[in-house]
Amino acid sequence: MSTTLTSKGQVTIPKRIRDALRLLPGTAVEFSVNAGGEVVLHPPRLSKRGRGVRKDRFDAVRGRAEVPWRTDELMKLLRADD
Repeated sequence: MSTTLTSKGQVTIPKRIRDALRLLPGTAVEFSVNAGGEVVLHPPRLSKRGRGVRKDRFDAVRGRAEVPWRTDELMKLLRADD
């Protein structure tokens, strides 16, 4: 399996490899060169709890907001003249 290096020094990791390593967009990866001169791609390291690395800092709270206000109700409240 091969890929092409772009003028910016970027390569696309083939889907089969991304799937095998469970790599998602935004996932940090590590590269190293072994004694044989081969480049090795390392998957994300597991945290102490064994859950893996989050995609970003907002994942823990994404989709959990319980806001009873509708946008138009909130805007009416904020713009009300008292």
